[in-house]
Amino acid sequence: MTKPPPNIPFPLAAHPHGLARWMPIIAVLRNYQLPWLIQDVVAGLVLTAILIPAGMGYSEAAGLPAIYGLYATIVPLIAYAIFGPSRILVLGPDSALIPLISATVLPMSNGDPVRAIAIAGVLAIFSGIICIVAGLARFGFITELLSKPIRYGYLNGIAVTILIGQLPKIFGFSVAGNTIWEDLIGFGQGVQDGKTNTTALAIGLSCLLVILVLKKLAPKISGVLVAVVAATIVSSLFDLAQRSGISVVGVLPQGLPTFQVPNIAPIKFNTLFSSALAIALVSYADLSVLSRTFAIRGGYKVDRNQELIALGIANIAAGLFQGFSVSSSASRTPVAEAAGSKTQITGVVGAICLAIVLWFAPMLLRDLPQAALSAVVISAGLGIFEIRGTLRLYHLRRFEFFLSIVCFCGVAVLGVIQGIFSAVVLALIAFVWSAWRPHYAVLGRIDGIKGYHDVSRHPEARQIPGLVIFRWDAPLFFANAETFCEHVLQAVMNAPTTTKWVLVAAEPVTDIDLTAADAIAELDKTLCKAHIELCFAEMKGPTKDRLKRYGLFTKIGKDDFFPTIGQAVDMYLEVNKVEWHDWDE
Repeated sequence: MTKPPPNIPFPLAAHPHGLARWMPIIAVLRNYQLPWLIQDVVAGLVLTAILIPAGMGYSEAAGLPAIYGLYATIVPLIAYAIFGPSRILVLGPDSALIPLISATVLPMSNGDPVRAIAIAGVLAIFSGIICIVAGLARFGFITELLSKPIRYGYLNGIAVTILIGQLPKIFGFSVAGNTIWEDLIGFGQGVQDGKTNTTALAIGLSCLLVILVLKKLAPKISGVLVAVVAATIVSSLFDLAQRSGISVVGVLPQGLPTFQVPNIAPIKFNTLFSSALAIALVSYADLSVLSRTFAIRGGYKVDRNQELIALGIANIAAGLFQGFSVSSSASRTPVAEAAGSKTQITGVVGAICLAIVLWFAPMLLRDLPQAALSAVVISAGLGIFEIRGTLRLYHLRRFEFFLSIVCFCGVAVLGVIQGIFSAVVLALIAFVWSAWRPHYAVLGRIDGIKGYHDVSRHPEARQIPGLVIFRWDAPLFFANAETFCEHVLQAVMNAPTTTKWVLVAAEPVTDIDLTAADAIAELDKTLCKAHIELCFAEMKGPTKDRLKRYGLFTKIGKDDFFPTIGQAVDMYLEVNKVEWHDWDE
């Protein structure tokens, strides 16, 4: 058995069984190597610095006290580390969920913060239950719609969104924008109005330079950790928050989450369920793309249904420990990857460090500049661009390149879910179009080459007198049935000799629906009136079984279905006494 590449923690062939199937952390620990621990711990330390401002900011945006965003970070990270199949994925509060949470919590809480927290907790529990049920029902198959062009577009869109979102912060000011255009306009306006803090900009650019240089010249050293620690020390020694007015993380609230079953009686089940369903759909759509993308980048596979279950458990855990609904983070996950994370132990380290800071050292990150954190996020964003893959699509497959650009524009301009949905819909339309107007061919014989070949690609091919061999390269269904019949009749009209038989080479026809079966029956009647016999060769067993259920197999006649084209040709020549000199095989 060949060993996996050095950057792949586990062999692709490993399929956990038993308890490890439901708790992937067991497989992680069984295969864990000591050198990974240092990388996971360092990545966890770096991640902690990012988790704190992100959690607090998203909590306030949802209309909840800042501390509850940290509660919604700690427990889900541990829950996902135990039950999640992805090797590198960071769960927590996410911008895509905040509008859904606030739209439900704020109207129902009537300004009562205690009730708002309880409602947010119940919402997380409900969305978690929906995800678990969907996972057990094996609904994870929807990730099969996420093709490589969509993943490339998603990554590029996320990267651009991250970069533009962090620009104001690295320049030392903030922008209250909800879209990429608002962020860009706000950033330009802020620079024009002289809001740039040169000290913050110097810190941010210096940190970014340290990270990129160390990544290039000394990849074993965590440039992210070096930059964060150095920026914090410099900020503290020179009291830059007071002297230069730079934005820092500040003093954290103190305390740890406790187990509480949220009580919001009387409960408005319909409102909460519809909101929870929307949260479950958005969170899984976001998580599935991010999970599959990083799995492919890391060279491992994930169980799609277990991903749903793990997301559900993480949300239930958040709801029971004073948190709110969570999803994967498209900005914090790349930070973990850039910091050298190998496994979900990174998330556990991050959760433990966050808990320690909250309980014992709320002053520890007080002087950490926001510009330094922005540099970390920007460096991670630069690392997730897929320029080479996108250019390869442009050179080899223009339509897939177009799909990637649609997804990129949708993610960057409209939002993650809208961008992914637009690209998926476009891909499905393209699939239906290709099945609606598939390739077809009239076949003939070429001397010296076995088999029957497309006469349009091989003008030297000879057609058997009176026999039209027609191949249809797609399933037959309601959208293309009439087109199939039209092309068959056109092939008969264009035949070099008067047609006696039409032989459909049906091996590529993997399915025939009832509409198509009725169309074939009408085609058979039309051909019969012209004294032309309709036959089929190489039809697959399941497709033939469908024709038997429809009654079409008997109507056409079982003698008109042949195992091979060669046998059908032999029967045609014998029945119709056609003189045909084939080349000697």
